Amino acid sequence: MNQQRVSHRRVFLACLVSLGLASPILRAGERADRPRLVVWIIVDQLRGDMPWRYLPESATGGLRELRRRGTWCRNAHFEHATTFTAVGHATLLTGGDVPQHGIAGNEWRDPVTGRDGGAVEDARFTLLAPTGGRGCSPHQLTCSTLSDELVLASAGRSRVFSVSGKDRAAVLTAGRLGKAFWFHPDSGRFVTSSFYYPREPVWAGRFNDAAPAEKYREASWNLRDDRASYLHGDQDDRGCEKGYKHLGATFPHRPGAGRPEDFLKALTYTPFADELAAAFARQLVEAENLGGGDAVDMLILSLSATDHIGHAWGPESLEAEDNVRRLDDLLAGFLGFLDGRVGLNRCLVVLTADHGMDDAPECAAGEGLDAGRLDPGEFLPAINRAVRERFRIDRDVTAAFWSPSVYLDQEAIAALGLDLAAVERVAAEVLTRLPGVALAAARSDLLAGRVPLSPLAEPLRRSFHPTRSGNVLIVPAPHWYLYHEAHAYAAMHGSPWSYDTFVPMIVAGPGIPAGVIDRTVSPTSLAPTLASLLVIKPPSGCVAPVIPELLGGAPDP
Repeated sequence: MNQQRVSHRRVFLACLVSLGLASPILRAGERADRPRLVVWIIVDQLRGDMPWRYLPESATGGLRELRRRGTWCRNAHFEHATTFTAVGHATLLTGGDVPQHGIAGNEWRDPVTGRDGGAVEDARFTLLAPTGGRGCSPHQLTCSTLSDELVLASAGRSRVFSVSGKDRAAVLTAGRLGKAFWFHPDSGRFVTSSFYYPREPVWAGRFNDAAPAEKYREASWNLRDDRASYLHGDQDDRGCEKGYKHLGATFPHRPGAGRPEDFLKALTYTPFADELAAAFARQLVEAENLGGGDAVDMLILSLSATDHIGHAWGPESLEAEDNVRRLDDLLAGFLGFLDGRVGLNRCLVVLTADHGMDDAPECAAGEGLDAGRLDPGEFLPAINRAVRERFRIDRDVTAAFWSPSVYLDQEAIAALGLDLAAVERVAAEVLTRLPGVALAAARSDLLAGRVPLSPLAEPLRRSFHPTRSGNVLIVPAPHWYLYHEAHAYAAMHGSPWSYDTFVPMIVAGPGIPAGVIDRTVSPTSLAPTLASLLVIKPPSGCVAPVIPELLGGAPDP
């Protein structure tokens, strides 16, 4: 069947679906080339070059297996500036940017209430964990996700589950109609929220009650292979690395060697954390019989260890390199499990990341680059001094900094009778003059469409939310660290520079050709592309185009 005829048949089926005369969901058992399960693997902070630089040529694990089976987008780059976990995960599952999905950062300040909060915290719900606590929900999302659309299109027969080491990664990918689970370092359990369940599912309780994290209390993270085989084998003690508490800067790293109360959090800074998440995901697939129903199911597995390791030691560390090798093994085992349980020929598998990562600025400076750390504890007072002098007032006007935004005290500014836009511009002027700042844009200018004629303008526009972003958005210069905690980590992400936007991207499964796409592709296009492959409508806030190369070989509806 030629491509034009395939296209016509897709359009015809879409019309039938819109009239309620055909189901858009691919039924298991109809044909051998229909997916029964969509498996979306998101490796938090895996930069696009890291798998291929850090894996030896002889490696035959999961990463190269996926490349062999599917289409590798060699130049995948996000198009937004706020390359953080919450933003990246929301972007992937919605096909939209910050103005569409509403997730302005990992945290932000509500300009009306003045309260600070994370992207998924929701006091209306409780954590289903022995320790209790505030629950989570996707209430901050302002559009639907692919998860929601899959469930809606099947009248609830499709099921979506998300598993992660982080609450925001699990919740924002599960959406409103999926189910989310994440690792809780206070209890060592994979927990969920009362938003999703009235009580912990029996199978999850059985997994958690076996205390799987405890087997790592005496474990030691050692190098997987001979040190001489590593690119960074002789760089295990770089001065720019911070490590995490008792884990130290050099191998081996023993999560249980410090204070007992530090064990579980230290565990998240090792590859063992991803092993736990994969084990929980396996239990979930079996208990829920994912891929075994009469409609396509979806599993999102967001692996968080790479992000923690990159923050602690940097992406150019021996720790990051060894972690990639262990990740390759883990993915091979998980794909093998899926093959035995569902059949890989019935799985549509996506592998990507939510953002990349730059090396620690101290190491970058040591290589001769212009690099450093921006400290909000210094530039917020600088803004206050400039505003006091310009407007002859005796009161501070800054309220908070949540990367990448400065939030002003709008009540104080109004009480002083000042024009908010004028104060924002003074703040932006101050920040622009600081070493390490590439651009500072006032909210009032962004609202009016007055963005600078710069390649940074479009990524900034994609990252700006009119009610959740701050009064001044900052873009750090290349290799400059910007975060609300200036010295908390060795390395940071969150910029529009290529090291933060570059991620791996592979799609494999029924109808997906084996090959390489060399042109620049945005991971934002994954949601509409998968929606097209599944013959369902894209998420409501989707603005990204499909990737046509992934649709040409898709099975005929």
